Amino acid sequence: MTATVFAIANQKGGSGKTTLTMNLAAGLGQRGRTLVIDADPQGSAVQWSGLAPESRPFPVPVIAVGGHPGREVEHFRADYDYILIDCPPSLETDHTHKAMLASDTVLIPVLPSPVDLWASMNLADTVASIQQQRPGLEAYFVVNQLEPRSALSRAMQSALAEFDIPALESNIRRRAVYRNAAMEGRSVFCLGRQGETARAEITNLIGEVFPS
Repeated sequence: MTATVFAIANQKGGSGKTTLTMNLAAGLGQRGRTLVIDADPQGSAVQWSGLAPESRPFPVPVIAVGGHPGREVEHFRADYDYILIDCPPSLETDHTHKAMLASDTVLIPVLPSPVDLWASMNLADTVASIQQQRPGLEAYFVVNQLEPRSALSRAMQSALAEFDIPALESNIRRRAVYRNAAMEGRSVFCLGRQGETARAEITNLIGEVFPS
């Protein structure tokens, strides 16, 4: 059996790529062997895991790559059940392109704002181009930092319907617990009752991507 590979991508910084990557990895780590590949030059995923105390390390390994993430995927594919690639926040290099070519699924976190939607247009075109080379590649938008009482947030689903890429029904709300987890080098799965609602969000997202 070889790993299912996810590329978490958005060309706009601040979309919550690393937050989604790390918490999704922690959730998948409860299902099977999971690896995070940090392909972002900022190294946010590696920094996140590095904040964890030695007595309570981050629950899955996180490695940095400075070059072609696809080669790392092929190197580790047979050793893991799930591999997540935290992609660079840019399409100017070919690293994101190569990461998606090596993946089974692309998850695109997007904030509920017009600027973020506009920034997603080029990425949607890139995904469509890669799907021509890799027809089995699936792609989904994940609405991140949702505020249900915000009119803009409520309009997101209809706005995203204009894209060819579907949006997952599961979304990630704006919660302080996600920031707290990052500052402690942990995931919401390690925060007891404090992380209960956030854990449910991540678990629901996993269940939607992997329907039983």
